[in-house]
Amino acid sequence: MGTLKPDAANYQSLLRHYIAKQDEHSLYGAEQISKHFIKNNVPPEEIVNLHNQALSALYPDLPEHIQHSMKFLLETMISYGIAHQEYHTLREQQSEIKSEIAVAANMQDTLLATTKPVIDGLDIGAVSVPAHQMSGDYHHFVTGEDGSLGIAVADVIGKGIPAALCMSMIKYSMDSLPEGTMRPQSILKKLNRVVERNVDASMFITMFYAQYFPKSGKILYSSAGHEPGFYYNAKENTFEEIKAKGLVLGVNPDTEYRQYERILHQGDMVILLTDGVTECRQGERFIENKEVLDVIATFSHLEAQEMVNKVYKHFERLQDFQLRDDFTLIVLKK
Repeated sequence: MGTLKPDAANYQSLLRHYIAKQDEHSLYGAEQISKHFIKNNVPPEEIVNLHNQALSALYPDLPEHIQHSMKFLLETMISYGIAHQEYHTLREQQSEIKSEIAVAANMQDTLLATTKPVIDGLDIGAVSVPAHQMSGDYHHFVTGEDGSLGIAVADVIGKGIPAALCMSMIKYSMDSLPEGTMRPQSILKKLNRVVERNVDASMFITMFYAQYFPKSGKILYSSAGHEPGFYYNAKENTFEEIKAKGLVLGVNPDTEYRQYERILHQGDMVILLTDGVTECRQGERFIENKEVLDVIATFSHLEAQEMVNKVYKHFERLQDFQLRDDFTLIVLKK
């Protein structure tokens, strides 16, 4: 019995006393032995075996059907003990993985961090919240040498750690590009080659890249299969979808991306987002784009940052505070 041999006589004595008296003293002794079992990680089948030995010693003429039932219990506990040990091993491994993911998530937050710039005549709001510890969304601001503002929004088609690693690679690649002097179509073209060479063929990345020129109000943009954003025309008080076609990053190394442009006037807005916004669900029902725009319109009178925060809180409540996908929303208000 290993560690239980010194306790066999004591267990037998306690069992005899409990059967005769059923008092607190014997129950207290059982509690102390139980603590010993736990401390020494004694498997349940050894405890049952100890009980069977004590029972046989106390009652040598124990009926055969009782003996068979105790043997059955012992065999059951052997299977249970194995499964129980495997469960605890898995729990320990899960705890280690959670700890490692938490460290990786903190590193990702640091790596993907971007500073919202101050641009004269442009009110900027940005919110990006992962559905889980690590995000598959990415957004980035960069101020160019010519005074322009670059805005990138990306989303990995995939979840979890692989998606997060892809986003980290995109961030590294973005940092290596001379974004301040490059147009959206050129940036997507270069990133496409990086993704095609370095990312598994089963994973794709969508991206929308825009470049805004404060003096003229002009905005250039290109899309690599990304969720279309929206343009708000203040004069007409209307929203329209920003249509921009382009193949997702990583499919074809020779893809050319088309560049679009428009002029923003006073009060106009550009709304950029990921599908975590447009594919929100209330229960099993997917919300419509009109609902998204209605919510955005409700808060459009606020400053851009307060506006995106309110929109996020609305959809967070709508999903019972459990995001099903990473949520990224950027508003540029002239």
